[in-house]
Amino acid sequence: MNMNDKIKSLPPVSDMMRSAGLEPKKQFGQNFLFDLNLTGRIARSVPDISNIPVIEVGPGPAGLTRALLLAGARQVIAIEKDKTTQPILDKIVTASDGRLTVIYDDALRVDFSALGISEYAICSNLPYNVGTELFTRWLERAAGGEKIKSMTLMFQREVAQRIVAKVGDNQYGRLSVLTSLISDARILFDVPNTAFVPRPRVQSAVVQVIPNAEKIKSVGDISRIEKITATLFGQRRKMIRGIISNVEWGQYGLSGMERAEQLPPETFALLARDLI
Repeated sequence: MNMNDKIKSLPPVSDMMRSAGLEPKKQFGQNFLFDLNLTGRIARSVPDISNIPVIEVGPGPAGLTRALLLAGARQVIAIEKDKTTQPILDKIVTASDGRLTVIYDDALRVDFSALGISEYAICSNLPYNVGTELFTRWLERAAGGEKIKSMTLMFQREVAQRIVAKVGDNQYGRLSVLTSLISDARILFDVPNTAFVPRPRVQSAVVQVIPNAEKIKSVGDISRIEKITATLFGQRRKMIRGIISNVEWGQYGLSGMERAEQLPPETFALLARDLI
């Protein structure tokens, strides 16, 4: 039997949800994705999926989890806070022939470096209420040397645009700077709100972020960069000389009359090195 035959023979996700009496929970920011074309497209976008473990946060009723396994994932580690999903996830574990492990915990508390894997990819339809915080932590881990090979993530489209924004774009901000300094990022495709249950008010997009070893090597202390971006973008309508005083801005090719949104990521790295 093909390793995916058992996964293919499972009932549709929606049927398994009904059988388990599972409903999306607002407190967990759950919006479930049932569209097999979309989940398959996301899973197939994960680079090198058959050779490295994939971590998924918030699998819910396992629509994307199933797609990852069907796409040939060697190993999927799913982290789920909502234990009411267990009746469904247990069936997927059984059908996966050892390729799926589920950890019932809050992803914000899980130490990925303690999972016993040397490198991994992340693929997730992130819960709206913690997506940005999780992503920022993963950027920190990648900058600290943890071998995150890729992140293929679903966000609200507004957040996705902030992640990939360049200096001069309206969406350019802290996330743009941090992402650009350690990785290469792009929006893969948009996802309409009609694809979700329940239907969110906002549109979504899938972003792929590939940590760049050369960038990481030259960026310095990411925590310093986080502090300088928080300071300057925290008052983004003010000129930078009005936020930080006693700085010889000319040495950075600046007048001090710029605002945070006008500074390229590399300038933030220089400022963090010297001022924080």
